[in-house]
Parts: sequence; C-alpha cells; structure tokens
Amino acid sequence: MTTNNENKLIPASTVLMIRDGIAGLEVFMVVRNHQIDFASGALVFPGGKVDKDDYDERLSQNTSLDNTNDNFLPFKIAAIRESFEEANILFAKEKNNEKNINSKRLLELNNWREKFNNRAGSMYDFSIVEGISFSTESLIPFAHWITPEMMPKRFDTRFYIAQAPEGHEGEHDGNESVDSLWIAPKDALEDCYNKKRTIIFPTRLNLEKLNQSKTVEEAIANAKESNIITVIPVIEKDENGSFLTIPKDAGYGDIKEPINEFSTPGASAK
Repeated sequence: MTTNNENKLIPASTVLMIRDGIAGLEVFMVVRNHQIDFASGALVFPGGKVDKDDYDERLSQNTSLDNTNDNFLPFKIAAIRESFEEANILFAKEKNNEKNINSKRLLELNNWREKFNNRAGSMYDFSIVEGISFSTESLIPFAHWITPEMMPKRFDTRFYIAQAPEGHEGEHDGNESVDSLWIAPKDALEDCYNKKRTIIFPTRLNLEKLNQSKTVEEAIANAKESNIITVIPVIEKDENGSFLTIPKDAGYGDIKEPINEFSTPGASAK
C-alpha cells in the first residue's frame, strides 16, 4: 500500500450475483447514476466501499460459520451490505431457525436499505434488531483488483460470486443505480462491443471470466478451484500506442488492451 495519504488504497467489495435463467447463466447488474463521480452511467456489478462500521469485531458473532480470514470479513460484510442496499438481494438467515431470508421477510426489511444509503444504520445494528445472521459462506472469492499507483483515486477491490437466494429478484435503489437487469454475460459483452452499453475494463474482463461457465453450479465450482491472483493493470507503450496489461496467470488470458473508451485504468470496484 502506498504511503501517500492522498493516494492510499480504499477497500471495496463487489458481488457477481448469479442465477440459472431459462437460457443459461445470468448475472445481476445495475446502471450507475450519471451524477456519480465514478463509472457514471456504466453497467456494473453492485458494490462499493468498505465502511468503518463493517470492521465492527462484534459482527463475527453474527455471521454464518465459514473459513473467512478475519482480515477479509469486513470485505464480505461490505459485499452483503452493498448487495442489499443497491440490489435488494440479502445474503442472510433468521437467527432463530437458520432459514434463508424469504421474499416476504425481505420486504419487511426494506427500510434498512434507506438507512444504509443515508449512513443511519450499521450492519451490526441490522443483525441485532432484526435477529438475523449474515451468510458470509455464500460469497466465494472471484477476483482481486487494485487500481494502478499513478491514478489519483485507488481502490483495493475484492470481487465475490454468489448464487442469489431464492425469491430475491433484485431491484436497483434509485439513488446510486437507476436501472437494473438480469443478463447473460455473453449478452452484456455483446452490448459492450456494439457500444450499446458502457462497461468499464475490470467489469468487462470479469464478465468474460464469468462467461466461461454455463451454470451457477459450474461458476461456483470454478471460483472455488481458482487461484486468485491480484490484478494491478500496468500501462505500457509500443509503436502502436499505449495499452494495458495484467498478469497472465490471473485467469483472463493474455491481455493487451488499447487505451480507449472501453479501458479505464482507474476503474476499481464494480
């Protein structure tokens, strides 16, 4: 991590929420508000910064048991919070019976989305007041991206993949995101290449990675078997101009990306 306070890494989490659709694997994505300073108008995966309240040590008592390293628990808590706040998909269980939150209960909890959006509630308060525990075991590490050092705003972003709970259909919040949809990765990529949608560099590459799987079961299995390599894009030049490269063993293939409208070196979360 850089020692420059003005350029220090901002922890963030992003979630690829997936389901099996009629025609195959689908992922939930949202369209960013045009007034947002980062990736405005872009089609992205729900996610955002890790808040200070996500580091509350008491949260370890209100999560489902898994082998999450304590250092990564705040990232998973943030991922669950952002999924709920931004997409109305909640990875949680009822404490009294360990059943997944159903669609009826999800509706009853809707007021917490606005609380999180207004920074008027914490995940610990949420768990205690509503008697729920967070299903951290549902979030499988998918990727790890860090913004290059030359960028003025840098993120340390953990990407997770998770099957959407049954009955959780997804719904954008109308604030940070203004539209949402379930979409096949190949269709999102096609829209990007045809310039029908704006999809930033990390999102596009992770869609390509996801597109290697045809079902939820396959995507989860592939993620569990994957060796997560940290990606820090590097700008290089040759006689043809500037381009981005990333580690060849990161699972995205041999990338030599021309710097154009598809490429955003400073992109991070989402």
